[in-house]
Amino acid sequence: MSSSMIGGPFQDLDTPCLVLDLDAAQRNIDRMADFFADKPAKLRPHFKNHKCTELMKRQVVREAAGVTCAKLGEAEVLVGAGFKDILIANQVVGPQKIKRLLALLNRAMVRVAVDAEDNCRQLSQMASAAGVIVGCLIEVNIGMDRCGVEPGEPAVELAKLIAGLPGLRFDGVQAYEGHVVTLPDPEERRAAVTRDMHKALDTANLIESALGMPVGIVSGGGTGTYDMTGALEGVDEIQAGTYVTMDCYYHGVRPEFDNALSVLTTCVSSPSASRAVLDVGVKGVGAEFGSPQVRGREGVEIPSFRSEEHCILKVTGTPLVVGEKVELIPSHACTTCNLHRELYVCQQGRVVDVWPIDGSGKLR
Repeated sequence: MSSSMIGGPFQDLDTPCLVLDLDAAQRNIDRMADFFADKPAKLRPHFKNHKCTELMKRQVVREAAGVTCAKLGEAEVLVGAGFKDILIANQVVGPQKIKRLLALLNRAMVRVAVDAEDNCRQLSQMASAAGVIVGCLIEVNIGMDRCGVEPGEPAVELAKLIAGLPGLRFDGVQAYEGHVVTLPDPEERRAAVTRDMHKALDTANLIESALGMPVGIVSGGGTGTYDMTGALEGVDEIQAGTYVTMDCYYHGVRPEFDNALSVLTTCVSSPSASRAVLDVGVKGVGAEFGSPQVRGREGVEIPSFRSEEHCILKVTGTPLVVGEKVELIPSHACTTCNLHRELYVCQQGRVVDVWPIDGSGKLR
């Protein structure tokens, strides 16, 4: 069905399916690239948003620093697609995963985030035995309280350890201000970004003094803070991801980016004028940040979104007809893309290509 649909109206696609408005996505790519065109910091777009290598190729054509991903399995997909500069913005722990990481290093430069002495020692031992070098970014906890060593001396001590271990290369510092990226007030968000990212920048300065060598990379940021973190002196890379597809939750924070991603659905039941049911639920649309939004139809809302395979609509306008197609804008693009295996690419309402979401399901 995939190739036979190319050239036809996207409304004729079987449902539920994931649709990308290519023109909207390109506008988003251009807007982000334009911001970084004259900045010292560079964009390192995050693969975890859409997990589609064809779309990622369009994001790195304008002097991007490289690409970011969340999982080793995603890095394997990216290397297989020809990407040469990859940051796994998480820890790679244990001999099984480290062995897979080392196998990539003869084909690409793959860096990892680290925050534990034992992990660094094991990386060192296995990399030395394999005759390769692993680039490491120390993750610093600047307030999200997820991974990361504390700012200041704990990070300095880990940097000293890495600098002295064979098989490892200390490349810099990573910090993610994820706890503030969706603050609704822009000035409050900017103040929080400046406060917390300076914990990482001050730590980088301490490491430089202690090691007597420059910290090559300070990496962080996201779509919600790209123009704030990306303008801070000393920040080298921004790991923004959602901007290219944009979901309805993030759009409230960053309205300058278009909603390029939607899930096309079909009305499969219309029991009354005030109620209709679509053929998708939480198994097809990520809903961690709330219900999806209905695109282009007045008088329709989704009071709750909890069913596995159904979406119940409350209709106050024109009743839906069984068989009618309805577009939903997800509240969380990242998990939505991970639920699908192909992306229907459209321009001016017609299908122009079908791209595999080749990183979906790569949880290991």
